[in-house]
This record gives sequence, C-alpha cells and structure tokens, in this order.
Amino acid sequence: MNNERTISDFRSLSSIPQLVRDFLNREVPGLEDSLFTIESIRKQIEQQQGAFSGHERAVLCQELERQHGCLPIAPEQKESLGLLIQENTFTVCTGHQLNLFTGPVFFIYKILQTIKTAHYLRTELPEFNFVPIFWMASEDHDLDEIDHFSTLQATYHIQGESGGAVGRIVPKDISFNEAFSQEVRDTVYGTELSRLLMDAYTPGKNLAESTREIVQHLFSSYGLLVLDGDTRTLKQEMIPYFKEELLNQSLFHETKGRNEMILKKYGRLQVNPRSINLFHLDTIRQRIESHNGGFRLLETGEVFSVSGLMEVLEKFPERFSPNALLRPIYQQKILPNIAYIGGNAEIMYWIQLPEYFSKMGVPFPILIPRNSLLFLSKKTRVKIEKLQRDPIDFFQPLHQFLKSYLLEESSLKDQIDQLEKGLKDAFEQLGELAQKTEGSFMQMVEAEQARQTKSYNRFRKRLLRAEKIKHGEKVERIEQLYNEIHPRGLWQERVLNFSVFYRDYGKDWLQNCYQEMEVTKSALIILPI
Repeated sequence: MNNERTISDFRSLSSIPQLVRDFLNREVPGLEDSLFTIESIRKQIEQQQGAFSGHERAVLCQELERQHGCLPIAPEQKESLGLLIQENTFTVCTGHQLNLFTGPVFFIYKILQTIKTAHYLRTELPEFNFVPIFWMASEDHDLDEIDHFSTLQATYHIQGESGGAVGRIVPKDISFNEAFSQEVRDTVYGTELSRLLMDAYTPGKNLAESTREIVQHLFSSYGLLVLDGDTRTLKQEMIPYFKEELLNQSLFHETKGRNEMILKKYGRLQVNPRSINLFHLDTIRQRIESHNGGFRLLETGEVFSVSGLMEVLEKFPERFSPNALLRPIYQQKILPNIAYIGGNAEIMYWIQLPEYFSKMGVPFPILIPRNSLLFLSKKTRVKIEKLQRDPIDFFQPLHQFLKSYLLEESSLKDQIDQLEKGLKDAFEQLGELAQKTEGSFMQMVEAEQARQTKSYNRFRKRLLRAEKIKHGEKVERIEQLYNEIHPRGLWQERVLNFSVFYRDYGKDWLQNCYQEMEVTKSALIILPI
C-alpha cells in the first residue's frame, strides 16, 4: 500500500442520492446548520449540556461498564469509560446491523470514520472530550440481510430462527468457519482471521456476542465503546417516549410536513412512518397497531387495552423495540451524542426527523454521510490508464460509460454533430423568415425542426449500436474492467468483506484506512493496494 489517492466530493457524484447532495450543499430546509463544522459542533455541545442529565450519564456509564465486562478491555477503552462520566465528554456515534463477520467492508469504514472524527474533535476542541460509540442494531429482525459475507472466492452463510431480535439468534450451522479457514490458510494474516472467526462464532454464542467480539478485536485499541440497546436498563429511560408514541403517535404526526416536502421534491421516502413505530419484542418481534380503542400485536393477534399495555410498558420496558425511525431518538436520548455518522440511506431517514426531535425536546445531532473507500490493484489501474480514463469515470452506469467512451472515439459522431448544427442554423434562419408571414408557416417550421432533430437522435443511437458491434472486443474488456471495480455491479464496499484486504495487510490496512479517511468532508476515496 502507498499514500497515492484520488478523492471525489460526494456533491459532485451523480450516483449519490440527490437528497444527500442537497443536504451537503445546505439546501434542505431546516437542516442548514446540521452539517459538520467546528462551529456547529460547539452549538451541539451547548444543547447537550442543557439536555443530558447527570442521572442519564450515570445510567449510561454503568451499562457500558457492564456490557464491556464480558471481554478483556483495552487501556484505551478504560480511558474512554473514565472520560464518559465527566460532564464535558460527548459521543460521536455510528451504528450497524450485526452482519456475519461484519458483512460488507463499509461496516469497517464507518467505524473508523467515527473514531477519527472523535479524535479530530479532541484536537480541535481540547476543552472537551469525545468518545466514539458503535451502536449494535441487535433488535432488527431481518436475518436475510445479515446472514452472509462475501469474498472474491465465495459467499458464506449461517442459518438461524428469524423473526425475533437478530442479536439473540444463536446460529445453527457454523460450518462456514472451516470453509473460510481453507480459503485464507496460505495468506499472511489468514491464521489471525481464522482464529477470530472461530472464537467469535463458537457454538452457543448469539450474534450480538459474536459481533461484539469481532469489533473488540479490531477496534479496542482505538478507544471505541460498543453499545447494545437491547437492555432493560436503557429502555427504562425511554418509557415516557415509548408511551408518547403509543398514545399520541407523535412521530407520525410531526414528520408529516417534512415527509410531504421530501416526496414532492425527491419522489420517495427512505422509510415510511407507521402510525405506531414500536414493536413488541418477546420470542418474536411484532408490530403494535391501534385496535378498537386499544392495541393489537399484528402477528399473534394478542390484544391489550390502553391501560393494559401501559402496565406492560412500565413493568417490562425491555419488551418494546423501536423501528428504524424511532431508534434515532432512542440513541440520542441515552447518549450525550453530538454527531451521527451513517450511510446515505441512514442519513435520508434521519433527515425526516428534526421536527419530531424538537417536539420531544431532544437535541437533533450533526449528520455526517460516511466516506466511501475503493481499493484498486496496480493491474486494474493500468487497465484504466490504457483507456485514458480516471477511476472516477467508472462511477456512472455502465451503459452511460460505454456511450460516452464509444461516441467520443467515433469520428462519425463529430460529423453528425456538425450536420445537426448546420440543420439548427438553417432552421433559425427559416424561423426569422417565418416571423414575417402568417403564423401557420412558423408552426410548420417548428414541427419540421422537431421531426428532423429526432432523426439525428436516432442516428446517434444507431451509431452507438454499430460502434458496439465494431468494437466488440473492447466493449467486452471494458465490461470486465467495470466488474472488477464494481463486483456484482455494486460499489466494492457493499459486496466484499474486510477479510479480502486484511488477509494480506492485517491491522496495517486498518490503520491505512484510518489515515486516509476524511473527517471534514463526505467523499469517495480511491486508494491503491
């Protein structure tokens, strides 16, 4: 690995959702000050100082101490725990599902950016302390999304009972351990990876325990703390907020105006709010819905009166689980959190929520779209250079890349463009003449111009088809190169597991990612490997 890199700001990438680009350009109403700057962080600190109580801080610290007692703790984590009890300490948070062996490699990137952001803020604002937090999304119930990880050679799977909180699932089949060990056995850090996988996924461990062990191994020396929200202690702090959701459906009502704005301008919502955004969590995770003046659990059909469900909430808050839209306020209520780092999809559903946060009296955090990283081998870079292209050119749909490349290479395109320009000039002259006579002649000129312009567009499409046939071998090589850069047609970070890189470079690769990570901007970072 070396230090050469290419960086492209998200605001200039068409493949980044428009809502995220508008947010980064301060063009989303009401969120102009939610972008990451030192000044906005100072304002966040002021809000948190008035909102996060000493009692809440004590509860959080005791719970983190308890949760970190199950594994050996690094000195850097002890320091983080010691700092967190102090009133001038705040958190920077990210979260993710409990993917098998961390799943796609962006799991790693978002944690490293969270760590580096906390470290950066310690330097820029030395009068305060900042602790990085990883929130385990242990209460999600979609096992299909997290039951696998992929390398260049294979995809590995687990089996388990789905429907309940995934963090509580104990995998039935861990035979993937041996198959993965065979794949990496001849690599530099293959033994470390195999041992980490086997230790984390031993018989009887649930997915929350496994994920905590992996994150601990990789990031404990950075001072990262790991928090599992699936706990009675923390949910007791949420009883008033859960009660508000059940009785008044505040999230649904308070997000309505902003959601209508997003739908009108962008065409879709990342997450559609329900009238009640809470699940009942026992052996399975069930939606709660209003029913005949009370409540009903959707899957089992069990019904509760209002007073009956309120009594369950008071006695057993751990049986209530927020959905994706309600979880942000859970995080912000139990953490002295100033910034949340997330992927584009996460940022887009957080953008739906500021009015709800205001209604509930909880500070809305700074939102930071996480960086994306792409590692390219020297062989791949040479192929890109032979095409006289830059790696960033491949971050558009393949058909658009082929179109621009082939038409640019074709001399016929320039001739067609010149002929079309001549046509346009001729019709402009005809238009000037038409203005001197009766209006129907102008209508005929405009109609004929539109017809002939369409013909030139058809010429270009047929030219592109002809050029693809003429340059068939080159098109095939470009398609192969595109798939090297985008395995399965997706960004590399959304497919490949971190072990693809770690096997050859170990923790030096982690440190390299940390060093190359941007803090003050959201960007695609392309690195050699």
